[in-house]
Amino acid sequence: MTGVSDTVELCHLEELEVGKARGFDPFGEGRDALFIVRGTDGLKAYRNVCPHQGASLPWQRNAYLNSQGTRIVCSAHGAQFDIDTGRCLQGPALGHSLEPVEISISDAGIVQAATLRLTSLITDARSTSCREDK
Repeated sequence: MTGVSDTVELCHLEELEVGKARGFDPFGEGRDALFIVRGTDGLKAYRNVCPHQGASLPWQRNAYLNSQGTRIVCSAHGAQFDIDTGRCLQGPALGHSLEPVEISISDAGIVQAATLRLTSLITDARSTSCREDK
């Protein structure tokens, strides 16, 4: 992410384990607005909302991935999503994708997200509708 001046710090890169996911509630709203998956090839961040019916994805804190750590899973209806693309691979959200969140890593290793984008994610979280891929 280049040219972003208003960002919110999420964590240090070293706090994200490879092969794991972690949710973030950067504005203290009482629920994670986004989550980050750290793979061997980098980070992927998505909004914590299933495109099927707007449900929060994990069944417990930070439980975004299947037991093999190969897919993102919605605990509400079992939809499974590709980690790299966010595209639904199986379940009721077929034809839809998770909404990506743009993040960056500072020179000091701090993972951050643009506050303007995050604010809009929190604001429209209750009015989520299915996002069809084109």
